[in-house]
Amino acid sequence: MKRVRSGIRSFGHFWWDFLVGDTPELFVAVLAIVGVALLLRHHHTAAVIVLPVMTVGSLMASVVRGRRTR
Repeated sequence: MKRVRSGIRSFGHFWWDFLVGDTPELFVAVLAIVGVALLLRHHHTAAVIVLPVMTVGSLMASVVRGRRTR
């Protein structure tokens, strides 16, 4: 039982490091962008405008945060 629990914990740690890694704000931004894309799936014109703006905004926010921590 201990080996199974350890294996599950290791599997969870792997996925956390793989998905979140060093920048949890990018993970949250990706979840938000995917959620907005799901909501705008029938409104193509709005999606063409909103999704790239959200993507560029989240990447710029990450760059600003990264420059501030250096």
